[in-house]
Amino acid sequence: MKQSVMIKGNAYGITVVLDPQIPFPQLKEDVSAKFRESASFFKNAKMAVSFEGRPLTDEEQMELVGVISDSSAIHVLCVVDTDREKEELFRSKVSRVESPDYNPGQFYKGTLRGGQVLEAEGSIIILGDVNPGGKVIAKGNIIVLGALKGTAYAGISGNDHAFVAALEMDAMQIRIGDVIARSDDARASARTSTPKIAFVEDGNIYVETICKEVINDIKLI
Repeated sequence: MKQSVMIKGNAYGITVVLDPQIPFPQLKEDVSAKFRESASFFKNAKMAVSFEGRPLTDEEQMELVGVISDSSAIHVLCVVDTDREKEELFRSKVSRVESPDYNPGQFYKGTLRGGQVLEAEGSIIILGDVNPGGKVIAKGNIIVLGALKGTAYAGISGNDHAFVAALEMDAMQIRIGDVIARSDDARASARTSTPKIAFVEDGNIYVETICKEVINDIKLI
């Protein structure tokens, strides 16, 4: 018998593959049953989740996230967009800058505490918080799937097309390329529990709420 719900691992966390035919109320019950069966495997994992197999509205995605959280000990950090056209566009842009020493990025899971410094040769995704006094330095982008309360230096090789994003942005200081946002400016404009992204435009760092329009305007090099 064909399973209506399948769970696969991916680079961000897990992908939940959904049957495109069955009614959504039944699908929610099947998702709940599937994650109850797998609860001991995931334990208290913190991860990103993506959905495949059928189109979902934002409301349906949030309902399924709630079902997953209620049926297991998984803490869903965010929902990753799996739009194939966006993925291919991203890959085509990345392919133009690949070189023998190209480093596409890395993951770090855990809390970066005061006095700790995390450095990356490419971009980095942090599955956790960056506490005050913690510092993240990357030649590429910095993405914090948690609270950014320390210091973030992105694009340190002079790349002012890099960006810094966080689920909760309350940074002490943000530097992108050679542009620095002062502590008071960065925190006053960014302090919020809404996911934010910081980027350089016209020689200044701007911090905006993450949305599709802002993401589409971000340049990938």
